[in-house]
Amino acid sequence: MSQASSAVNRSPLGIFERYLSVWVAAAMLAGALLGNVLPAPFVALARLEYAHVNLPVAVLIWAMIFPMMVSVDFAAVRRVGERPRGLLITLTVNWLIKPFTMAALAWLFFGPLWGDWVGPELAQSYIAGMILLGAAPCTAMVFVWSNLTRGDPNYTLAQVAVNDLIMVFAFAPIVALLLGVTQVTVPWTTLLLSVLLYVVIPLLAGNLMRRRLLRRGGAAAVQAFTARIKPLTVAALVLTVGLLFAFQGPTLSQRPLDIGLIAVPLLLQTALIFGIGFLWARAWRVPLAVAAPAALIGTSNFFELAVAVAISLFGLHSGAALATVVGVLVEVPVMLALVALVNRTRAWYERGLPQAVAPTG
Repeated sequence: MSQASSAVNRSPLGIFERYLSVWVAAAMLAGALLGNVLPAPFVALARLEYAHVNLPVAVLIWAMIFPMMVSVDFAAVRRVGERPRGLLITLTVNWLIKPFTMAALAWLFFGPLWGDWVGPELAQSYIAGMILLGAAPCTAMVFVWSNLTRGDPNYTLAQVAVNDLIMVFAFAPIVALLLGVTQVTVPWTTLLLSVLLYVVIPLLAGNLMRRRLLRRGGAAAVQAFTARIKPLTVAALVLTVGLLFAFQGPTLSQRPLDIGLIAVPLLLQTALIFGIGFLWARAWRVPLAVAAPAALIGTSNFFELAVAVAISLFGLHSGAALATVVGVLVEVPVMLALVALVNRTRAWYERGLPQAVAPTG
């Protein structure tokens, strides 16, 4: 057994991480039940938001991504351009493939397959919500998925930064094209606040902590600190799942069939986009530390932006808004399954991938 594997097995977090899917499933069930039995406190928490960014969820996401931000080395981030393949995969999948496959799957399921069943008006609204999800790649949670798959934190930060920059210019035109509307107003407050909360602030805080640790004990101190606070990521993740399901507890009990119908194309889209990115990266011999976040960033969604646009375009109680909410509920458990898949196929992925090809990532 390798030293890394032994370290993982000796970690007090090992058992908790090993059964993470169990804790997440329990959080989903507990959240849905509490959201129905005791709705008042969760309604109050859901209202603690600004620009469609829920502040309690933001705090939990911040807690999830802070440990990875401590590992970011700005000097290494500047060298990411020397390994362009991971970035090229991310950008191609996110902006030239993902929005259009999501639109195609949404039309297929709520057109020929289920359109007559749910009714044309509701079907079009569901299609619109799924298109909004497909056009918004992840900004925050990808740091969590990267951390859980031992991704390169420096490369992950570069991927997120470039995607956010492109999103400023490409999101509205792509959505307008696929929805067939003449104008889409981007909720700039939501977009900028999310980037500030989920990238800028934790990155600055992480860098300050990293400098302090380096002065005290060098790289070993940084590694020891991130290992100690790693339980924070997992605990915050489980709490986030429970909170999201509690927020939507009444919807889950009132409209379970619609939620199930919307979830099917979203699940297929998730598998398709992950498969394209992951297999493309392996074919290009991209190191797994780069390939995993490159594939997962497109698979995950910037749900705050999608929800905000759905509400502004179609209304709070529209089918489009519901579709974006289903995207939120589906995302975390599905992404955890993909994280587990990446970790379990590590040996297969790295087979025949010599160290010499690492710089091509």
